[in-house]
Amino acid sequence: MDFTFDTEQHALREAVAGLLQRAYDPEKRRAVTKDEPGFDEKTWSQLAEMGVLGLPFAEEDGGMGAGQAEVALVATEIGKVLAPEPFVESVVLAGGLVAAVGTAEQRAELLGPLAEGASLVVFAHAEPGSRWTPTATGVTAAQGADGWTLTGVKEPVPSGARADVLVVSAAVEGGTALFVVRADAAGLTRTGYRTHDGTRAARVTLDGTPAELLGEGTADRTADVELALARATVAYAHEAVGAMQTALTTTSEYLKTRKQFGVPLSKFQALTFRAADMYVSLELVRSIALWATMVLDAEGSSPRPCSPPPTGPGCRRRRPAGTSARRPSSCTAGSASPPSTPWGTTPRG
Repeated sequence: MDFTFDTEQHALREAVAGLLQRAYDPEKRRAVTKDEPGFDEKTWSQLAEMGVLGLPFAEEDGGMGAGQAEVALVATEIGKVLAPEPFVESVVLAGGLVAAVGTAEQRAELLGPLAEGASLVVFAHAEPGSRWTPTATGVTAAQGADGWTLTGVKEPVPSGARADVLVVSAAVEGGTALFVVRADAAGLTRTGYRTHDGTRAARVTLDGTPAELLGEGTADRTADVELALARATVAYAHEAVGAMQTALTTTSEYLKTRKQFGVPLSKFQALTFRAADMYVSLELVRSIALWATMVLDAEGSSPRPCSPPPTGPGCRRRRPAGTSARRPSSCTAGSASPPSTPWGTTPRG
């Protein structure tokens, strides 16, 4: 199985990495997340200029026509510096739903400005008391002589107070539909707050709020929401891979430079074993995230849990013995083992 990136993908990764590493270090991130809207608008605009905000959208909709692999590359670089930009929330999740469900006119109206960085679109789906479901129950939609209106509460909505457009899921007869709500709509109240990681979320209250039906007809959009959530979950997994990579690099550098009893910490076997466990965990997570990305690219469907054990190429059951980081069975892509860890020792197998 080939995990090699092509020239264009390498160039994309280097460009995004260069921009984000210049924009963020721990101190800069703390300063940016201290103030509203919780991310750097200038960096967001620069990502738009690079074409990053339009990566997954079709060219006719103002995007780049890229795939899940390119989205994964960007998400990984975001994770490496813990950049607070709402790339997954706006581009992958909300933008992905508009691209999948919206009419040609709606895609042109919403995706073009999003790709240009002129408009922030977010998905308002989670409801108080709900737990990771693709359906909506707490917000209901009603159709009257003047069109659709929405009533209910959505929370938390990532970047909901800053958003220019909300894509809102709501219960209709026969299932869940999607609607477009403008930031200045009547009956819309947004209460923003800081989350535990310094980013922003909001409680969104709709009280007879005018809305535009996304797409044609009131067909049940549960499957579309489920797929969009799966794509966002995989992108978040790649952000986690990037964060883990930074943690591993920082740890290995510390072991090489910090001395105890006159020798570097990397000479102490117990510490190098712990670092090796970190390396193994990173590679397992990377393999799982890559596998999920390839499933989305190949099938256009949601990756399913690996139970019962899957069959076929690219997904095998492994049960290595050892520490807890390597003990659980994992569904991973069949990549070759790396020759050594960054601090010069080979993980115990």
